[in-house]
Order: sequence, then C-alpha cells, then structure tokens
Amino acid sequence: MTNSFAITGAHVVPISAEEVDSGTVVVQDGRIVAVGAEVSIPDGMPVIDAQGAWVLPGFIEAHGHVGIHEEANGEAGNDTNEMTGPNMAAVRAIDAIDIDDEGFRDALSGGVTAIVVKPGSGNPIGGQTVAIKTWGGRTIDEQLISDSVSVKSALGENPKRVYGGKGQTPSTRLGVAKIIREAFVDAQNYRAARDAAAKKGEPFARDLTKETLVRVLDGELAWDQHTHRHDDIATAIRLSEEFGYRLVINHGTEGHKLADLLAEKDIPVIFGPMFTSRSKVELRDRGIPNLAAIAAAGVRVAITTDAPVVPINMLVTQASMAVRDGLPRATALEALTVNPASFLGFGERVGKLAPGYDADIVLWSGDPLDTASRALRVWIDGAEVYTWDAETHRGITVPRF
Repeated sequence: MTNSFAITGAHVVPISAEEVDSGTVVVQDGRIVAVGAEVSIPDGMPVIDAQGAWVLPGFIEAHGHVGIHEEANGEAGNDTNEMTGPNMAAVRAIDAIDIDDEGFRDALSGGVTAIVVKPGSGNPIGGQTVAIKTWGGRTIDEQLISDSVSVKSALGENPKRVYGGKGQTPSTRLGVAKIIREAFVDAQNYRAARDAAAKKGEPFARDLTKETLVRVLDGELAWDQHTHRHDDIATAIRLSEEFGYRLVINHGTEGHKLADLLAEKDIPVIFGPMFTSRSKVELRDRGIPNLAAIAAAGVRVAITTDAPVVPINMLVTQASMAVRDGLPRATALEALTVNPASFLGFGERVGKLAPGYDADIVLWSGDPLDTASRALRVWIDGAEVYTWDAETHRGITVPRF
C-alpha cells in the first residue's frame, strides 16, 4: 500500500470535528480514510505510535511569496512584481516559482503544507496566484493544488509610489481605483464581444489580460485585494460591489474599524503579517489585537506571514500571539486551515483531517499554539517529507531531485 499508514494514540485535532484524545488517523494511498477514537486499522498496515503527541492537518499560508521572492538570493531571486505596466492580470505566479527556495524548507519546519503564492503589491493589478503544496515534486506542477485561485490587486501606498515615482498613472489613490475600474469595464466589453462572436461562429482575437478579468467577473477567480487602511478597505468593497466579484481582503490592518461591515457582507480577511514594524503610514494602527476584534464581529479570517516578510515557519507563532491577545483558540486553528482553504476555493482537498482529504498531516510534540511545541514529522499526500532530528536539532527533508 503506497503512502498508507495509521497514526495511533495521539491527541487528534481534526479542526471541523471534536478533538479526540488517544485518537487514530488512517491513511491509504495518500488520502485520509478514517479519523476517530474507535477506528479499524487494515491488517498489515504500518502503525505509528504517537502517544503524547498531537496530530493536526497541515497549515495553510494564505498569502505568501515563497519561491518568487527567494530567500538569500537578492534581486536575482525576486520575481514578485512585473512593474512594467499597472495591469498585469495575465502574469501567473506559477511561472516564477523556484521550488528549491529555502522558504519551502522553513514551511515544513512550521507545519505549513500548503501556500497560496501571490504576486506582490507594486501594481494595481498584479497577476494570478497559485495554491501549491510546500514539498513533494521536482517541478511546481507536481505540487499543484489549484491554479484557479485568485488575482492579486493592490490599493494604497504601494502602487501609487511605484508609478508616481515614474511620473505615470497611477500616482494617487484616485488613479489606482481608475486603473482597476477601467480594466473591469474593458473586460465586460471584451466578454460581450467574445460571446457575440461565438454566437455568430465568428473568429475572435484572444486577450490574456481581459480573459483573466472575465474569469474574476464570472466568479471563477477571487479578487485578492491588498489593503491596509480603512478607507482603502472601503474602496475595495465599493469596487467589488460595482462589478460583482468575489472579494478577499489581504492584510486588513485597519479591518477592525469596519469589521461589522465586512461581517455583514461576508468578506473574509487574510490578516497580517503581525511581526513587523510600523514601516509606513498605512501600518500606523498595526496591532495583533486587531485580528481578535475582526473575528469577534463574525468575519471569517486567515493569518499570513507575507513570507518572506516574516519567515513562514512563524505562521503558527503569529496565531499563538493572536490567541494571547484575544483570538479564540478554535478560531486561530481555523484561520490556519479550513478558512483559507474554503474562501480561496480548494477546501474540498485540504484544511482538515477528514475522510477523502489529502493526507497532509503534521505530528506535533504538543499543542502547536504552545510556542514550546515543534513539528516532529510532516506528511504531504501521505509521503513523509520532514522529520525533526532531536540529536542534531535540525529538521531533515526528503530530497527533491
């Protein structure tokens, strides 16, 4: 049985079901087939006695740049922003990911088994994101969860600084909104012309930029909106309602100021990074307790390191600090697992321990929200990819190549 085993005797945290003391997780051919206290184990299946350890699904980094902003490679390893034009909807993060980036090894040490890699925030429209596993393939295509996740967009300081510095539009918040609005109007016109041509059986010239934005308008892709300040969050909501697309707020530094509005409209927030200085005006009201206030209003939340802004292995540490500052423990675990998987559109595969789900599993020395705990073993699709070596005090990853 390939990638088949059972973990027994662990404290099992399925996320979407009750925690189980001395529970069992059964994996067959890379998928979870059973979770619970009274679970039958097939004859001959390898058994891992995890007495005293905790078992959880792998965590999900909902907004990162691992692989496209490589660790320790300087400018040569930075492919985060294609800033030769303000509308880069046609570019795809998948085309720039180096799977041998050190950040992926860091991810495993922090129990992170999936990441949504996104272009940066230099453009009003930055490009297409991709959801991938953090280990397991020789090419990025072998680690793919979904290449139909979202389009990254940015409001606020970053795009106006980039293009204002070039003496181009947009140089103000007004200009940034104009670029986004015009792009969607062009996409609406493109869709109408394309559909009319199809009805008549006439040829039609494809435009990759407009086709991508049509997918946003049609609800196939979410709109990942980089926005910190409350006024930019209000602009993000205004634009999304004008064009009817599915909005996800990224960063949401001042989201607590509009939390009731976000909850009313069921707009999720990917919050963070939390371990940063107030390096620009937009971050003046930065604070870890803001996440608890957003969640208390009923907003669905996820947590981000914005890696490599904060090392990706610190994702769970940020969650721990948020719990210290008022975020309910259950909400913190959901923010690392089922929430981002759900609102970014791949929740049928990862984010929980349940039958039918990918066997992306982490064995922890204790409660992962206890900062003294560490990831001991990590499986992705049922294959063990990381092991903590207590003698050398280092994590060991299986070779890629």
